[in-house]
Order: sequence, then C-alpha cells, then structure tokens
Amino acid sequence: MLSSKAVRAWSAVHKWTSLICTAFLMMLCLTGLPLIFHHEIDDALGHDRWAPANPGGPLMDYDAILELALKNRPGEVPLFMSFDEDRPVVNVTTGPTPDAPGPQMHFASYDRTSGEVVPPVADGGVMDFILQLHTDMFLGLPGMLFLGAMGVLFAASVVSGVVVYAPFMRKLDFGVVRTGRSARLKWLDTHNLMGVVTVAWLLVVGLTGVVNTLSTPIVDLWKAEQLAALMKPYEGRPPVARLASVQAAVDKARAVLPGMDLQFVAFPGGSYSTERHMLVFFHGDTPLTEHLITPALIDAETGELVGVRPMPWYVKALGLSQPLHFGDYGGLPLKLLWAALDLVTILVLGSGLYLWLARRRTAAAPFADAIGQEPPGTPAPAPAE
Repeated sequence: MLSSKAVRAWSAVHKWTSLICTAFLMMLCLTGLPLIFHHEIDDALGHDRWAPANPGGPLMDYDAILELALKNRPGEVPLFMSFDEDRPVVNVTTGPTPDAPGPQMHFASYDRTSGEVVPPVADGGVMDFILQLHTDMFLGLPGMLFLGAMGVLFAASVVSGVVVYAPFMRKLDFGVVRTGRSARLKWLDTHNLMGVVTVAWLLVVGLTGVVNTLSTPIVDLWKAEQLAALMKPYEGRPPVARLASVQAAVDKARAVLPGMDLQFVAFPGGSYSTERHMLVFFHGDTPLTEHLITPALIDAETGELVGVRPMPWYVKALGLSQPLHFGDYGGLPLKLLWAALDLVTILVLGSGLYLWLARRRTAAAPFADAIGQEPPGTPAPAPAE
C-alpha cells in the first residue's frame, strides 16, 4: 500500500501533468472527433464525383501514363507515381530535378481508361483545416513535436491517476458516484470512474498519437540508415542514363509480394529512393495492415529486381499507430466506439478542469470529503486535482 508521502507525490504528478496538457488535449479530442469520420464526411460532401471516361474499358499501362505526364511537363523528370485503389487513376509527380523541393513539384492525375487529366479533387475546406490543426497546429514539425510532448504528459497523467485511484477509493465500492452530497464530490467520482474504465483506450490513443507526431524523424531515420546502405555498392557509378520500364518494374515487384496492394513508385534520385534504384512500395490488404509498407528495389537502368527490403521496426510501429489512433481499421462500428470514447475523454478532461477551478475558488476541501473518511495524518489532495 502506498504511504501518505507517496500518495501526495503521485497526486502532484497527476495534477500538474493534467493541468499542463488539458487545453491541448481538449483541442485534440474536439478536432479528432470529426476526423474519425473523415472519409464519410468527404463522401457526404461529394468532394469527388469524377467518373472514368471509359468505365470497364482497357487500361493504359504505366509507361504510357508516364510518357504522357512528361509530355505535359517538358524538361521535367519523374519523382513519384502513385495509384488510386478504388478508381483507375494514376498520379504522377514531376519536378525540374530529382531532388526538387515541394514548391517546385507538379502533381497531376490521369485517367487510365483515356489518358485524360483528372480534375483535382475539391479542396477539403474545413476538414483540411481541422486535420492540420490536429496534426501540427499549423506549425509544422515544431508543432508536431510539441503535441507529442503533450501526449507524453497525458500518458503520465493517466498512469498517475490510476496509481492514486486505489488508495483514495479503498473504502468505497468500485464505480460508486456519490450523488447525495456536494456537486463537487459527484463530479470527482464521475471523473475517477470515467478515467479508470477508459484507461486502456486513453493510453492506446495517447501513445499512438505521440508516435504519429514523430513521423518525420522516423522517416528521416529510415532514409539515413536504409537508403544510404542501399547506395553504398553503387558509389562512384554514373547516374542512370535511361529509365527502365515502370510497368515491368511493378510487375516484377508484384510477383515477389503477392497479396499486397501497390502504393507508389519512387524514381531515382528522389527523397524515397537512391540514385540507382526505383523503389516500388506495396502495403497490406487489410484495414490494419494497409499502413505497413514494404519496398521492392528495382535497378532503374536494367529493370532487374534487386530484392525486397522490409521496413525496420520503428517504421512498422509508425504504420500501426495510425489506424489504432483513429480507429479506422474496423469499419463504422469501431469508429462509433472510438467517437463514444472520445466524448468520454472530453468529459474526463472537462471534469478534471472543473474540479481544479472549483477547489481554487473555495477553501481546500478536507480529505474526508474526497474519500468519505478521515485517514491518519494530514489531508491530501484529491486525485482529480
């Protein structure tokens, strides 16, 4: 059993970690709620009403699409080619050089049934605003890392809340809400109950959110370790003189990665490839594994398959954290559950803030009011505060 001194220490950790992160966690919960249904909202708003020119007709191969894209952007080189899963569309990103920065990149989509340019999908408007606010508060990487720090504080708040819950409630039935006394005591019991019954979900969503904020450093680490190692055997060799067939590269990669879905191709010299390779990326074919990617290496000049390079554990952890964070791997029922738990979290955060403000407006409440009895020693703060 924890000593009175230990309880005080854990209570202080719970109070201060909660106070520091509550405002930002409230923002994340409020913005996260519509993001759980991001795809459903976009569909309802009709952001993409495009239809192929020749439904069910023959599809152009990837080499023909690339040739068409480069013809439309003379003097540029291919950077990426990505593929829509639910419609016959190929997206081609080009730039003046293989390492062109984002503002110099050009993105265009092509109908594989006709070769026509697909009109851009309507801007997401308020949903894009909400996503950016939720991701980095419009501050880029510093904003992401700051929200990651708030996530760490939130996890510490949850753990410390669980630690102090047992000694404060040891003389009461689990889950009891004492409604016959003060409003503050009722909200204290509600705060404790909602927090303890959702503790596993809170930790999962909080910690996966922290991992998501580290996406840029994680990808940069993969580039520095994996791509650099792939390039070593080719050091000193001249640049690729003529690009091999993209269609053949995809076909060879698909043959060694059966049961996986094509995601994108990174062309030589870009940020996701080496000077000598095309990297063909595939991902899993289930809602949970579709964020786990595996690249196949193709010699960009000869078209030969070099091999498959599974992603390291830290990239896989990032991939798995994304569906777990938003609950988008189990269809609408799981999304509804995630939304309900998100609302409970808002209640926990709001009640915790109310309890702290209420105590500051009044004299310090005795320990007996918090747990229903007077323990030996001096009063200790309630767990929600």
